[in-house]
Amino acid sequence: MKFVVSSTGLLSHLTAISKVISNKSTMPILDNFLFKVSDTGLTITASDSESTLITSIELDNVEGEGVIAVPAKLLIDTLKEFPEQPLTFQIDLTSWGIQIFSENGMYSIVGYDGEDYPETPLADEESMASVRMGRNALLKGIEKTLFATADDELRPVMNGIFIEMTPDYMSFVASDAHKLVRYRRKDARSENFSSFILPKKPAALLKSLLAREEFDVQMQFSDKNAFFTMTSYQLICRLVEGNYPSYNSVIPVNNPNAMTIDRLGFYNTVKRVSVFANQASNLVKLTIGGNQLVVSAQDIDFSISAVERLSCEYEGDDIEIGFKSTFLQEILSNLPSSEIRLEMSDPSRAGLLLPEEKEDEDEDVLMLLMPMMINV
Repeated sequence: MKFVVSSTGLLSHLTAISKVISNKSTMPILDNFLFKVSDTGLTITASDSESTLITSIELDNVEGEGVIAVPAKLLIDTLKEFPEQPLTFQIDLTSWGIQIFSENGMYSIVGYDGEDYPETPLADEESMASVRMGRNALLKGIEKTLFATADDELRPVMNGIFIEMTPDYMSFVASDAHKLVRYRRKDARSENFSSFILPKKPAALLKSLLAREEFDVQMQFSDKNAFFTMTSYQLICRLVEGNYPSYNSVIPVNNPNAMTIDRLGFYNTVKRVSVFANQASNLVKLTIGGNQLVVSAQDIDFSISAVERLSCEYEGDDIEIGFKSTFLQEILSNLPSSEIRLEMSDPSRAGLLLPEEKEDEDEDVLMLLMPMMINV
């Protein structure tokens, strides 16, 4: 079996799909790429048994066909050292020997029987729900929610992004019980009501692949698996089984106290003041009254404290509320607006953080943060 391929073209595809390969694989065969050569081109697969990435490269000069597993790290490390040039791969499907010919030399690698590689799940068109959506809508949905997912072994449903489709919109929801993000797209919808929980790792893989894409994404899913088909790549992943908590019930509806403030100024203030917070709690206190916000923190153990004042627009009763500074900074850095709105009912209930103006008319962003008790 023999084929010719561009060194940089092959490296680009391999680098993109290699991110799925686990450093602690229980199956040694998964430390390899699966190369499948046919007269139409080269199909490359990488997997960690839970998630699988597939990419294809068109080949002009092909002799023979077959499958072989190729050591991933060795191949990528080799290709990194080549400038752009055609490489000829000559593969012996009896001994699994691989010879790579460049302009100046020859490199020998030993591969493995491709038949030992786990089979890739196939999409059952009839039993699966299918939605075609814009690449940008899916990318932003993942970008805005991924940071809020949990690492909870006892509640695995919280370790992913809940994707909910309706005839009117598509929602992306993530929560770790301290913060919650709901990102809604009006330009992505489904004919029927359906939902699934996308695990954290494939969500991060999908995010990096979508950054390389330009066109729409075909999304298919069943109870167990989801298939995301793009122009150059396909991601297949096992879904998180279970029911996602009823997130709408924790979003407070009546919030009479509302503050509007410059997002970047607020973020930088919290970042500076939080240096003086107790390292165990990371508590920062917000005192709001009139048109002034006072951000303060202290660590009694080390006799250090900090206070900063900011101008804001405020409607409601004077309020004093505490938040974990690391979570507050995460939310402020992910809100897509120059000014944000913080809505509260009382110091013991969650605060809502919303963008004051919309960058995109088709999106709706809501972020929620649970308060912390202030030690008086």
